[in-house]
Amino acid sequence: MKPEVIVSEKAPKAVGAYAQAVKAQGFVFLSGQIPLDPSTGELVQGDIATQTRRVLDNLKAVLEGAGTELSKVVKATIYLVDMNDFAVVNQTYAEYFPDAKPARATVAVAGLPRGCRVEIDMIALA
Repeated sequence: MKPEVIVSEKAPKAVGAYAQAVKAQGFVFLSGQIPLDPSTGELVQGDIATQTRRVLDNLKAVLEGAGTELSKVVKATIYLVDMNDFAVVNQTYAEYFPDAKPARATVAVAGLPRGCRVEIDMIALA
């Protein structure tokens, strides 16, 4: 079975040599999303909660483009420039997963593209 590249017009276009997501073997592997407004391609302004919501909305759009949804996410990785943002990011993230919580890791990083403060990638059931 050949992997299927997923493209959603409701999420920011890939800014490099990667796909928004790839569907293979019953899973959807989502590339990391940063808080870009899909209509402008620009980084959203605002606090870490605003940036996190934009990232999760982008991921939700890619999941929908793949024919799946947030409730089918099995693994997420959150990348933060400042671990002091953890509590707010965690609270915002929890709003998107009111029931089943996927496995998750949160990693501190030295920097992220375009100077954003948060990036998230996911794996979901197709």
